[in-house]
Amino acid sequence: MSVFSSRPRATFALLAFLGFLYAANNAPAQAPNIAAAKKEGKVVVYGIVVPQGMAALHNGFERKYGIKVEYWRGSATKVLDRALNEWRAGRVGFDVVDGTQGSQFLLREEGIFGKYLPPSSEKFPDQFKDKDALLTAWRIPPISVLYNTELVKAADVPKTLDDLLDPKWKKKISMPDPSQHTSTAQFLWNLQKFKGREWIDFVRALAKQEPHLVESYSPVPNVIIRGEASIGLAYIKYVKQFKGPIAYSPMDKYLAEPSYMGLNSKAPNPNVARLYIEYASSEEGQKIVAEDGEFVLYPGVYPPIKDADKVGPKIVLMESPTKEEFQSLSARFREIFFPK
Repeated sequence: MSVFSSRPRATFALLAFLGFLYAANNAPAQAPNIAAAKKEGKVVVYGIVVPQGMAALHNGFERKYGIKVEYWRGSATKVLDRALNEWRAGRVGFDVVDGTQGSQFLLREEGIFGKYLPPSSEKFPDQFKDKDALLTAWRIPPISVLYNTELVKAADVPKTLDDLLDPKWKKKISMPDPSQHTSTAQFLWNLQKFKGREWIDFVRALAKQEPHLVESYSPVPNVIIRGEASIGLAYIKYVKQFKGPIAYSPMDKYLAEPSYMGLNSKAPNPNVARLYIEYASSEEGQKIVAEDGEFVLYPGVYPPIKDADKVGPKIVLMESPTKEEFQSLSARFREIFFPK
């Protein structure tokens, strides 16, 4: 995708990581069986995007194929827990799981996903292709500082993450609880790319700002719009998806991770599941999603957000902690943000 063609040079470790996970896939793409999908009649999707953010995509899918989408939304952690609990109990109710890199890789370790390579994804940049054809990256939402344009003067808009530590933002920052939200834990952990060993000092200083902690990224914009916080950490896409006095801060770098769709290897509706993933990866589906503010992977497709084409080249891909590291981070952040 052209928006990522000039992305910053990654570290050697990240290149090795991406080379292992996203090496070009030699497996053949599989065109979904539309007739078989229509006989199944519905698809059950567990995802992390708020329902209103998926409505246009789902409406387009239902109009095109006459197949119903049943969508359950939760935070990355809740989607992970629900899918994992159903899988281990042998009562699987979902066909497709959409989640963050970290949570999806944990599900992959459990053997939940079956192989599927949607034909449209072959047009995506190679670094986003899963060599095992178990996961399909379809969007990459960058994280920035969002702010209330009525409460924050232009001169005071944070330009870097370090600006969040200014005393004037004490009790005026909203962010997800990193002890509970895996994506925020991952974000803070990846600050090592910029700060090295000092990343944990930044986290401690951020906690001392007494931020307004929420469940996930999606409540942050409403907290900002209502004036309960002046600024917050969340996805850039929200400036398009939420109406109100909200904008994002242009920064020199944006941490981001792809969102992945995975096909349940025991899906009740496997043919519709394949068709759904293909539609989300197609030019039609990607344009629908981008129109709602998403940064997608299809070549030449951009969201209608100011300077969206300038955001892509500044994206730095996040790495994912291991399952054990996530557990350790959760405990560590609990001590930092909720000291006894």
